[in-house]
Amino acid sequence: MTPTKIEEHAISMLVKNQPGVLSRVSGVFSSRGYNILSLCVAETVDPNISRITLTSQADRAFTEKIKKQLDKLVDVIEVNDYTGPDYIHREMMMIGIQLKPENRAEIMRAIETFRCKIITMTTDYYILELTGTKEENTAVLNYLQQFGVDEINRTGPISVRRSKQGRA
Repeated sequence: MTPTKIEEHAISMLVKNQPGVLSRVSGVFSSRGYNILSLCVAETVDPNISRITLTSQADRAFTEKIKKQLDKLVDVIEVNDYTGPDYIHREMMMIGIQLKPENRAEIMRAIETFRCKIITMTTDYYILELTGTKEENTAVLNYLQQFGVDEINRTGPISVRRSKQGRA
């Protein structure tokens, strides 16, 4: 018997944009004892429809079961597993970092190297914004920790299909 492979899956759903939908979607996960790692919800080009993108760790069989359960919800229009190389994943992160005069030049080089955007700054504190893969953002955060990261906020990944081919 081969052990099941647990991996992070990105589930993308189009849903009716109305109260209670997110609660019903998250209930499908919680009733089966699975945790949602990240969650992003926003309107699409149609204000009556929202896209929910969430990540969870599970094996492929569980993900297929969850997709079927989500598809049965009356407010769910479409469910897709956006896991794998056919999809582009990005997350946004904001980082608050303490600035000490002796580190200013190195922090400025890091900001340029990692293509961070300075959102706001004072003489001793910057808030940076960056967008990248989860791994890229984690690497930047790990590098900046040595300079006194005070606060972070991450969106979790959002995803789109790489090409229009195969899109419904």
